[in-house]
Amino acid sequence: MADAQSKDELLNQLAGLRRDVNALMDEVAKVIIGQEDVLKLMLAACFSRGHCLLVGVPGLAKTSMVKALSGALDLPFKRIQFTPDLMPSDITGTEVLGDDEGRRVFRFVPGPLFASVILADEINRTPPKTQAALLEAMQERQVTVANQSHMLPDPFLVIATQNPIEQEGTYELPEAQLDRFMVQIEVNYPSLQEEEMVLSRASLGPSIPLKPALTGERVREIQHLIAGVHCSNYMVSYVARLIRATRPGDPFAPAFVNELVEWGAGPRAGQFLIHGGKALAAMDGRPTVSPADIQALAIPVLRHRVATNFQAQADGVSSVDIVTRVIDATPIPKG
Repeated sequence: MADAQSKDELLNQLAGLRRDVNALMDEVAKVIIGQEDVLKLMLAACFSRGHCLLVGVPGLAKTSMVKALSGALDLPFKRIQFTPDLMPSDITGTEVLGDDEGRRVFRFVPGPLFASVILADEINRTPPKTQAALLEAMQERQVTVANQSHMLPDPFLVIATQNPIEQEGTYELPEAQLDRFMVQIEVNYPSLQEEEMVLSRASLGPSIPLKPALTGERVREIQHLIAGVHCSNYMVSYVARLIRATRPGDPFAPAFVNELVEWGAGPRAGQFLIHGGKALAAMDGRPTVSPADIQALAIPVLRHRVATNFQAQADGVSSVDIVTRVIDATPIPKG
């Protein structure tokens, strides 16, 4: 009886979460037209305590999307424009000399990283030294200044935007930092109908302010709730096989992986797939992760963790092509 009550309670909580997510999506839609899949992936990352990397050419409303999401989440928001001369202290904060009852003392002045939602705009336009400072914040949820560690707010979400690396004035992100991003989301051009709606709305003047749909406390509740979503041993086995299938030389790797891949995804990718799968299931009101949840996340989670070799590049085969073929080649374990 207790188990039945616990299950009913979980289902009620998930139904409430689904209503909250739908309300948030409706609120964001007042400003952003289309891009529902992008927004769902961003929310899944937020609820899984992950970070997002948005990749796309300038002018696709990446920045506006993040601002709209933070407004609907009712969380403190800071935008950092990354430039070639940006220093680590510009984002983490610094110590300044001040007066305390007649004594000269140093005190810490927090930088823009001390917010719950951070928009790291054009992250690949800043040098590696500043990128490394951001990496500590993303991984450890803290910054270190003058040998003192300062904890960042909870929740803490970094959403970085990146221009295509072929454009001038960019620094390629190191693999260690790319691996800290739970998902890499490609933001594509809108459809004709969506673009016409964007142009029509732009002629109406300033957009209306958004009403917060989720508070910071509610986001923390959702993060806790999602941790309790069930992921069966069969799904764990499926994730493990998917990850191992991206690694050249692994017994689970198809022949094309051995021919076209330099290196594959590590265990962190599998953890993100499971955490994200739980988030997608919960956002849909379901108490269990399904294969469709894992497959929906496979490309965003793996595309920046699979490095193609020279042969693949010569043949025009991308990491997305590899991941797509790996999904097709990896059978779903029977429950």
